Amino acid sequence: MNYFTEDFIVFFKELAANNHKDWFHANKKRYETYVKRPFEAFVGVMIAEIQKYEPDMQIEPKDCMLRINRDIRFSKDKAPYNLHYTAFISKGGRKDKNQPGIFLRFSPEMIGIMGGCFGPSKEQLQKIRNTIDKDNGDFKALIENSEFVQRFGEIRGDKMKRIPKELKSACEREPLLANKQFYFIGEEAPKLIYSEFLVDELMKYWHAMRPVNEYLTKALQ
Repeated sequence: MNYFTEDFIVFFKELAANNHKDWFHANKKRYETYVKRPFEAFVGVMIAEIQKYEPDMQIEPKDCMLRINRDIRFSKDKAPYNLHYTAFISKGGRKDKNQPGIFLRFSPEMIGIMGGCFGPSKEQLQKIRNTIDKDNGDFKALIENSEFVQRFGEIRGDKMKRIPKELKSACEREPLLANKQFYFIGEEAPKLIYSEFLVDELMKYWHAMRPVNEYLTKALQ
C-alpha cells in the first residue's frame, strides 16, 4: 500500500525555501493532506505490525508523532518549522525517548531509522554500563551480528571526556562503557517514502534492531 505521494517531499522542499508562518498557514491544507494525515495512517500501520510481536505496546499514532514546529527558544536559528517529519514508536512514545524503540525521520534527503537509548538519565546510564560490563560479551555479540551491522553499522553516542578512576579498567575492557548514549542509525533513500513496500522495508530494520533494543530495555529495568 502507498501511504504517501511525491507531494510529501515537494511540500518540504518548498517549505525549506519559505520557512515562515505566512507561507505555512497559506499551505496548511497541503500539509494536512499530504503530510500529517498520511503520516498518521502510516504510523498506525507500523504500530499494528510491531504489536504482532509486542502486544503490550499499547500506544496511538498521536502519542508517537512529533510536531512540525521547532523549539526555537534557545536556538539561533529562528526558522519556525522542521524540514522533516518524525515519529518515535515505542511503549513510551515521543514523551520517553529513553525507552528503546524505532525512531523514524522522513525528509527530502533520506529516511532516517534509529534505535537504542538517546538520552538516558544518570541512573539509567549506570544500569546499562553495569549490565554490559557483566554480560560476558553478550552485547558485543548482538551489535556484531551481520544483519545489525549491515543496517546500522555501529553503536553511536557521545563519550565521556574524562573517565572516572572507578571506570577506567572497565572501559579498557570494553570502550563502549565510556558512552553517554547508546543509539544506532540506518538510512534509506527518500523514494522509499512513496513506495508500496515502505512498511515492509522498515519492519526489516525493526527486526534487525529488536535484539539490541530488548537488551537495553532489560538493562534499564
